[in-house]
Amino acid sequence: MMAGKGFDTLYNMSGGIKAWTSNTAFGPEDMGLELFSGTESVAEVIVVAYSLEDGLRDFYLTMDDKTGNPDVKALFQKLAAIEVKHKERLFKAYLEATGETQSVQEFESGIVASTVEGGLTTKEYVDRFQPDFESEIDIISLAMSIEAQALDLYERAADNTGDENSKAVLKQIAGEELAHLSRLGELMDEVVR
Repeated sequence: MMAGKGFDTLYNMSGGIKAWTSNTAFGPEDMGLELFSGTESVAEVIVVAYSLEDGLRDFYLTMDDKTGNPDVKALFQKLAAIEVKHKERLFKAYLEATGETQSVQEFESGIVASTVEGGLTTKEYVDRFQPDFESEIDIISLAMSIEAQALDLYERAADNTGDENSKAVLKQIAGEELAHLSRLGELMDEVVR
């Protein structure tokens, strides 16, 4: 199962999850699913995903003000730029799905981003993880947690929908979140060297 999700190396831990002492996914199984009823069209799925990406970009830009560390500021800017690229891809997918020709400004005027990827608000993430805003490792760890929650949310939303086209889009977005996690892992490797 895990190999099918892109994990090349797996380790069997004696004692299983009960022996695990580090962070795990949190929240009830339906957390964040209020964003996806399971009946959305492809365009509606993309609008929700775009809103979540925009919320995460705003989160990173807001967090930039909370640190005096220039390396962490640069990291927040880099993370925000990643979300901009994902938003651009989602906007293009929206135009392709709908055949519309509106500008990104027109599109964004109809989107309200109150939730960050993964289904929590900015405040909920900060309260839950209480990162050290001067630590690159803490910030990358927080970003990895948000992306992991987003991956999980999109996978659960895909499993919850009855529309095969929407399911395919949600699975594709989940795959992109997996790629974001991989990139964050590379950033972490760069920082701890």
